[in-house]
Amino acid sequence: MKKRIGRAVVAVLIGVLVAMGGGPASADAEKKVFDVITVDSAITPAVADYITKGIERSRTEGAHGVIILLDTPGGLDLAMRDIVKVFLTPPLPVIVFVHPSGARAASAGVMITMAASVAAMAPGTNIGAAHPVAIGIGGKMDETMAEKVENDAVAYARGIAEQRMRNADWAEQAVRESVSVSAEEALSLNVIDLIASDVDDLLVQLDGTTIRLPSGDVTLETKGAVINRVDMGLRDRVLVVLSNPNIAYLLLMIGLAGLYFEFSNPGAILPGVVGGISLILAFFAMQTLPVNYAGIALILFAIILFIAEIKIVSHGMLSVAGVISLALGSVMLFESSVPALRLSLSVMIPTVLLVSLFFIVVVSLAVKAQRGKTFTGVEGMIGREGTALTPVHDDGKVLIKGEYWNAFSSEPIEEGVGVRVVGIRGLTLEVKKIQKK
Repeated sequence: MKKRIGRAVVAVLIGVLVAMGGGPASADAEKKVFDVITVDSAITPAVADYITKGIERSRTEGAHGVIILLDTPGGLDLAMRDIVKVFLTPPLPVIVFVHPSGARAASAGVMITMAASVAAMAPGTNIGAAHPVAIGIGGKMDETMAEKVENDAVAYARGIAEQRMRNADWAEQAVRESVSVSAEEALSLNVIDLIASDVDDLLVQLDGTTIRLPSGDVTLETKGAVINRVDMGLRDRVLVVLSNPNIAYLLLMIGLAGLYFEFSNPGAILPGVVGGISLILAFFAMQTLPVNYAGIALILFAIILFIAEIKIVSHGMLSVAGVISLALGSVMLFESSVPALRLSLSVMIPTVLLVSLFFIVVVSLAVKAQRGKTFTGVEGMIGREGTALTPVHDDGKVLIKGEYWNAFSSEPIEEGVGVRVVGIRGLTLEVKKIQKK
């Protein structure tokens, strides 16, 4: 009996110790983790890659859901569609939160927000203005093509809204009429699911919400959830920076200037290396941007005009035409309704002036070198002056710049008289007497 009582006491003590030591750890282990991704730029392929890979990483690491803090003026249609595809069949709950106050989900941001498992906004934010805009070669569409593009965008927006059981009529208005509404209006119109002041408030409101995923329904457990902020890695940051049209434009200009300097001065090496790398990076960046290839053609034509100035006497007209072509090409290079995807005038104007000045200076130096007096070779001897060492007529010896030369003259020249070179035959100089004033 005593042994049984002793064993029972020991068991109770062990149970108490386990409960005291293991309780908090078990509670921490049961807390759900939500990864937080911040997107505060235009929607480009680099941003789409960052979001889609971030969601996949969250799935493999066992996160309960992903919260995307969104503030975007819009972006490229293809990049937006890549994000929406993932949002409509997500491997885990995806919550888009237009945050902080003053942020917006415009243009492509409308589709991204409405495609999320949960759409939320902070007070003082807005959503809307999703009308498609023509970009690329030509930049303008005829009426029929514009109507097709608009109808396609409307059908796409309505499809997203209906799948997420949100206001499809408003989604159509956002596309056709570019309407934009505040967070409060969006909530009353059933465009979003809730309004939250910050991430903590968002998690409180989400607790117990059921989300439908391809794998089945999931109930969000956000009470006391652990927030894991996922920052962009170096690769993603570099790609986002390169997707900036101002950076892409500067790289293009540096690349062209560097290669031109290398070709005009072979052996410099450094300008050629820097130019080549810059040009490759510029072309990589431009494949993610709304590039008008007529703009690129005009910029390349400007370089050709600058080079032609060396060979053709135009009294500066080719250089002027080159500056005009460069300016027009820069203006036309990027076309988008999103300011973040357009070239800034504060970047374009100084760059055009500096690049034009660079080419004009290099060209003028090359022209001056070509038209200047030659100081080497056969041509360099013409006009040189020296002294007759012997009498010179049919033959003789002269001293020119410390060098002894065979010489002849059309008139007799006495020894010791100053002479000037007027021609050359093989290695024999033709000289004339320098007339004394």
